[in-house]
Amino acid sequence: MDARLPGAIRAFPQFAFVTPDPEPPSRMTARVASLNVSNGGVPKLRVPSVEVTADGMAGDWQRNRKHHGGPDRALCLYSLERLERLREEGHAVGPGVLGENVTIAGLDWDMVTPGVRLRVGAVLVEVTSYTVPCRTIAHAFRFRRAGRVGQKGHPGWSRVYARVLVPGRVAEGDPVALVGDAG
Repeated sequence: MDARLPGAIRAFPQFAFVTPDPEPPSRMTARVASLNVSNGGVPKLRVPSVEVTADGMAGDWQRNRKHHGGPDRALCLYSLERLERLREEGHAVGPGVLGENVTIAGLDWDMVTPGVRLRVGAVLVEVTSYTVPCRTIAHAFRFRRAGRVGQKGHPGWSRVYARVLVPGRVAEGDPVALVGDAG
């Protein structure tokens, strides 16, 4: 199905979601496109709303707590537009497939760097680091090249980890705004 048709349904392996008609960039408002949780591993599955605390999302868990989770990695965030571009390259990706908790639409992903703060619905987070792609997401990439979303080899294409500064409830469709940096 043509991903550029207005209101097109885009199918990904295990799920489908509807993308609203595109808005001109000058009118586009960043929003939560998908909230994703798992009891360990990927893909994370979509939920309509969730409570977020300093420990992360209710109902979400990571198997490898040495490299995932904890206060400085309470949430993993990624861009819907980056996922769509990866999909166009032939990778089997979609919201939650790469392990992100929050998939964000309409935000200039190049501005999302460590130290930046984002208001995600009622929740305030601070980006702490870029993620390092691990073998658990390799299945989603052509030739198992998960490094395609690594900051080192592909700047601006990494998912990011964030700490929760102000907890609260988040729902799909909630606004997302760049607040500034911690410095």
